[in-house]
Amino acid sequence: MERRDFIRGLALLAACPLCVKTSFAAEGVHWAYEGEAGPDHWGALSKENSACSAGSQQSPLDITRVIKANIPDLVTDWKTGGTIVNNGHTIQIKALPGGALRRGDKTYELVQYHFHAPSEHLIEGRNFPMEAHFVHKHVETGALGVLGVFLVPGVGNPTFAALAAAFPTKAGAEASADGVNPSGLLPASLKYWTYEGSLTTPPCSEIVDWMVAMDPIEVDAADIKKFTALYSMNARPALIANRRYILGSN
Repeated sequence: MERRDFIRGLALLAACPLCVKTSFAAEGVHWAYEGEAGPDHWGALSKENSACSAGSQQSPLDITRVIKANIPDLVTDWKTGGTIVNNGHTIQIKALPGGALRRGDKTYELVQYHFHAPSEHLIEGRNFPMEAHFVHKHVETGALGVLGVFLVPGVGNPTFAALAAAFPTKAGAEASADGVNPSGLLPASLKYWTYEGSLTTPPCSEIVDWMVAMDPIEVDAADIKKFTALYSMNARPALIANRRYILGSN
């Protein structure tokens, strides 16, 4: 086990005990994407959120000045099904146990995936209509590996269409994701950018290995509207890199 992964696993438990739950977000403290509880104020809402304002490796980022590198390929083996939840901040799908993402000698288990509009990550200053985040937990350390995928309007995507048709409209409501395979939300190529960062929601814990797919997927514009009708803006603004390296697939 790498020393850095071990330390980050301890940080996950110490700084963010609630992150082991499927929400991966602060509970009990009201936060929002605008106004007095918006991103500029997250760090002051509670001491557990201090990293949101004081952290040095915050996410998301504007992906620019990328260093090309021989980084490990990504291999996914996710399970079909799960539960769709409207958690008051986004639409989130709780994954069935056993789904894996492999990156070199590291294996992560898929815990949940959810959506942001517009995209949280930028590419050379440009955002996208939506971004999906596939949140994984490292099997040994408990640290997180999150895969981001951009969504753009175009040809309909059957997987996203099935989810959009079942989006619960009220916070706290749930629906079945039976028959929905999250792999249908992946681009044909899994070339990606990667950097070390944080959760993009409170408590903003800096325990995330970020992987952002270079290629977006196309989904029906009408299905994007089904999401934005519920959450028209649930994206944290891009943060400064603070001398972090962003590596990209060759």
